[in-house]
Formats: sequence, structure tokens, C-alpha cells
Amino acid sequence: MKNRLRVLRAERKWSQAVLAEHLDVSRQSVNAIETGKYDPSLPLAFRIARLFEQPIEAIFEDAEDA
Repeated sequence: MKNRLRVLRAERKWSQAVLAEHLDVSRQSVNAIETGKYDPSLPLAFRIARLFEQPIEAIFEDAEDA
């Protein structure tokens, strides 16, 4: 799954550790999501969308649709 998480994080000048703290996950989880090695659970995807005040579809994109 492709995502814009790294871009959104960079816009706020947050490190992966800061984003992880906001989401209550590990920095390694943030890294894995950003690099596409891990797809977030639906509850985590909703937390990410709420944090960045965007719909899930604006952050995550099915790789097959890209």
C-alpha cells in the first residue's frame, strides 16, 4: 500500500519518533508503514487520518490502483 505519511510528517517537521508518540506506536512501526513494509491496521489508519485531519483515502492508496 502506498502512502503519504512521510510527506505529511515532514510538513510538520516531526521525526518518526514524534509521530510514533502521537500515534502510540513504536518508531519502527512508523518506519515500516512509511516504507511500505507494513500496512497499518484499520484503527491505526483512522488515528493517522484524524491526526493529520485528512480522509484515509488522501493518505493511503492501494498499490494496485496506482
